Amino acid sequence: MRRLPPLAAVRAFEAAARNESFTAAAAELGLTQAAVSYQVKALEERLGAPLFVRERGRARLTPLGHRLLPTLSQAFDSIEAAFATHREEDESLLTVTTTHTFANTWLAWRLGAFQMAHPELAVRMATSNDVVDLKAGDADVAIRAGPGNWPGLECIKLFESEFTPMASPDCIAAEERRLGRKLEQSDMPSLHIINPGDDWWQQWFCDNGVAADEEVLRRPGVRLDNQANEGHAAMAGQGFALLTPFLWKGDVAAGRLAIPFPKSVSARGWAYWLCLPPERRMVPKVKRFREWLLAVMEEAGRPNTADNDATPPAAIEG
Repeated sequence: MRRLPPLAAVRAFEAAARNESFTAAAAELGLTQAAVSYQVKALEERLGAPLFVRERGRARLTPLGHRLLPTLSQAFDSIEAAFATHREEDESLLTVTTTHTFANTWLAWRLGAFQMAHPELAVRMATSNDVVDLKAGDADVAIRAGPGNWPGLECIKLFESEFTPMASPDCIAAEERRLGRKLEQSDMPSLHIINPGDDWWQQWFCDNGVAADEEVLRRPGVRLDNQANEGHAAMAGQGFALLTPFLWKGDVAAGRLAIPFPKSVSARGWAYWLCLPPERRMVPKVKRFREWLLAVMEEAGRPNTADNDATPPAAIEG
C-alpha cells in the first residue's frame, strides 16, 4: 500500500509553489484562495513542517518546499502526459461494434465513406454477436438488433427488424415451373427452407395462416448461424431464407435475390439500434458517426427516430 498524503493537498501545494501565489493557484485549480490555503495547511500538518513563509502578496517556499517542488512537478507532468497519450489515441480511433449480419450486409459497404469524410479518424469495425461492455470502453458505439430496452445506454432507433422469405430468382422460377403456377404462401412448408428449425419460420407461418406441423421445422436442412450467411446461401440457390428486406435492398435491386410475397412481412417488435453511453454522446467522433449514420438511414428512405426514451445497456447482446 502506498503511503501518500491526500493528492488534492499535494496538487494545491504544487500549484501554489510553482506560481508563488495562492491566488494564482486558486485560479488555475478552479478553487477559492481559502480552499488552496486549507489544503496546503493540511499537508503541512501531515508533514509536521511548514512549506511556505507567508508574505504579503507572495508565498515564499521554505527549504522543505524547495526540495519537494521539482519532484512533485515532474510527477504531475508524467501523469498529465500519460492521460494526454490516452486522450490522443481515444480521439483518433473510432471503434464500432456490430453483428455479423449488419456488418456484412450493410455497414461494411458504407463505413469507408464515413472514414473518407473524416480522414483524421481511424475507424475500426469489430464484428461480434457477443456481449459488449460499452461503459468499460470495449467500443465507442454499438449497432444491435433487439427490443431496445437495455438499461444504461442511450439508444437511437435505426429501422424495424422485419422478415420475409427470399430466394434467388432462379430458385423461385424453378419452383414455379415445377408447380406450374405462381408461388403461394401455403407452398412454403414443402419448399427447401434454410434454417428450418428457426422459430422465426414458425412465426412467419402463423402470421400468414400457413399450416406447418412440427415435422417441417425439424426436418434436415442447411443451418447457418447468422442472417448474412443465410442470405448468401439463398443467393447461391440453396433455398428460401427469412431475411430483413432493408438489409438486402441492393441484392434485390441487382437481381441476386427476390421476394415472392412482398406483403407478407412479419415482425417481433425488434429493431436495429445505435447504442452509446449517454455521457459520450457529444464526444466529437461519436457525434460525427451518429449524425452520419442517421443521415445515411434517412437517405435510404427508412423512418428513424433521432432519440428514444428507451435506454439500452452498458453490456448489450447481438
